Amino acid sequence: MSLPPSLVAGTVVAAASVVLHVRAEYRGPRWQVYLFKPLTTAVLLALALLAQASDGPRYQAAIALGLALSLAGDVFLMLPRDRFVAGLASFLLAHVAYLVAFTAGVPLGTAPWLIAPYALAGGAVLALLWTRLGALRTPVVIYVAVIVLMATQATARAWTLHTAGAVLASAGAALFMTSDAVLALNRFHTRLRSAQALIMGTYVAAQWLIALSVR
Repeated sequence: MSLPPSLVAGTVVAAASVVLHVRAEYRGPRWQVYLFKPLTTAVLLALALLAQASDGPRYQAAIALGLALSLAGDVFLMLPRDRFVAGLASFLLAHVAYLVAFTAGVPLGTAPWLIAPYALAGGAVLALLWTRLGALRTPVVIYVAVIVLMATQATARAWTLHTAGAVLASAGAALFMTSDAVLALNRFHTRLRSAQALIMGTYVAAQWLIALSVR
């Protein structure tokens, strides 16, 4: 089956944009970071908005809202002055939007045992960072709890429905957790030379899969 030209074109543009963004993070110029980081997420948002929704308008609207909030988070996290809390809040709301989407056709709390691997992963990251979070402990704990719940619900939906869209969203949710874990460890624990490439590679792949799940 041939892929829609809009999907192919959007994917190519998003891939090129994230490569240029990561290159600029390491080599400059800084203006390219300000251009290509939000452009990447904006293209993925367009893919979700232009898709013929297979799971109905509610699912599409919730995914689009999550991508729009993620775009806001991208902007907050890239600005020169530290706006980590604003970025954290934006992505927290994005995960709530995704959680709403992933309840389409599958009630919250379906297959509760699936929370185990995500809760263990989230707990492990919190344990590593706990002494270094300071005043951010409460918002970070809330954030981790929400993203764990979001990823669990995405996996429960894939487990229940066995549709391509649900499987794509589940993989995207797991990659989102991976990206956030690397970001948190790099910010609060150990600086990694490859952090930007790892963070953005997993983040854009996650958002692409979630956007693609609409179709």
